[in-house]
Amino acid sequence: MDEYPLPALNTEITECRKCPRLVEFREHVLENSKKYESETFWRKPLTGYGDINGKIMIVGLAPAASGGNRTGRVFTGDKSSEFLISCLCEAGITNQETSLSKDDGLRYIDSYITLAVRCVPPENKPERMEIATCNGYIQNEMRLMKNLRVIVALGKIAFDSVVLSLKEMGNDVRGWKFENGKAYQYGNVKILCIFHPSPRNVNTGRISKIEFIDLFRKAKEMAE
Repeated sequence: MDEYPLPALNTEITECRKCPRLVEFREHVLENSKKYESETFWRKPLTGYGDINGKIMIVGLAPAASGGNRTGRVFTGDKSSEFLISCLCEAGITNQETSLSKDDGLRYIDSYITLAVRCVPPENKPERMEIATCNGYIQNEMRLMKNLRVIVALGKIAFDSVVLSLKEMGNDVRGWKFENGKAYQYGNVKILCIFHPSPRNVNTGRISKIEFIDLFRKAKEMAE
């Protein structure tokens, strides 16, 4: 895929209908929910968000059914977002500790956040072909981030997507495996692995808020 200017890339992303299973699911999931009956859902693929000229790229898995697929912005309006953004604020990566809606004033500082898969998948489990189909978008975002120094992969699927991107862009990624806190490097860019901030990981104590904040502070140090 050729490099696009960001507005053109974002238009292509939001108009994408390449994965029939994901299109069907995103357009109907939670449509009968009484909790959100007064809201109009986004129900389109999600673009990245933040400072494309920043040094840090954060990569998540996919939109949540009641999060990004509802609000129209990555990591906005669900439990994972609540944990993630509060930690990013503590680490100095966002200007506020909440991410509730597209017009809430949230800013990412010297950083950009995006997703391995742009549509909400059933059971939060995208298929391998769906990850591969979306991969060109993240490659273009990487190319557009001219000041990129650190990529933070939130969970194994995000990490695998980043590794696939780097491999297709001609980088040697042999032997790379996801491990929380592990860092890899290609050129002058480092890849940092961090567990996904899902309620399952948080509630089971797989990752603590203190550890999560410390890892993002490490990402900031690596970016400098």
